[in-house]
Amino acid sequence: MKRHDQKIYLGSKSQRRRDLLRQIGVDFELLLLRDSLPRGPEVDESVFPGEVADVYVNRVTLDKLACAQRIMIMRKLPSRPILAADTCVVVDAQILGKPDDQDHARAMLSLLSGRTHQVMTSVAVALHDQVWQTTQTSSVTFETLTKESIHAYCAGNEPYDKAGGYGIQGTAALFIREIVGSYSGIMGLPLFETAQLLQQAGIRIL
Repeated sequence: MKRHDQKIYLGSKSQRRRDLLRQIGVDFELLLLRDSLPRGPEVDESVFPGEVADVYVNRVTLDKLACAQRIMIMRKLPSRPILAADTCVVVDAQILGKPDDQDHARAMLSLLSGRTHQVMTSVAVALHDQVWQTTQTSSVTFETLTKESIHAYCAGNEPYDKAGGYGIQGTAALFIREIVGSYSGIMGLPLFETAQLLQQAGIRIL
């Protein structure tokens, strides 16, 4: 049985991040960030003019973390470590977020076809007034994709909640010739780096 003080808060809607935390035995409670409020989403994930990828992904992660901290305080929850993360795909210095629709997803995959791109995931953990953050970068090489395979993939639901319009843990694994880096980081939460941050916040992993 896990000790009560070994639980964390997760500021994320991502099912993949939940699954990855469960994989390493981390007990968590969700602090869901909302996408639609009268004044817009709680966290602005748009890319600012001139913003480079590592600055972007670090900023969005810290914004998610701050939002989760506000929710914890507003709900008068017990103080525990809070984890937030963000992932972006980068090709030719262009930041690819989540596709808006089928045409957008097809355009993203066409851009990635036959090329190597980077996947950056930033992870941050806060406890009281301390914040620990790290960003992990992996390289992913796609096979050259046919127009038919791109259209077939984008006809399903898989591309639309994922940066770059694909999920390595799903059917898109068929597109990937090589990865260099962290498989779990490409999924959205690099487990080695995440465990190190959580341990700094007093959470035992093993």
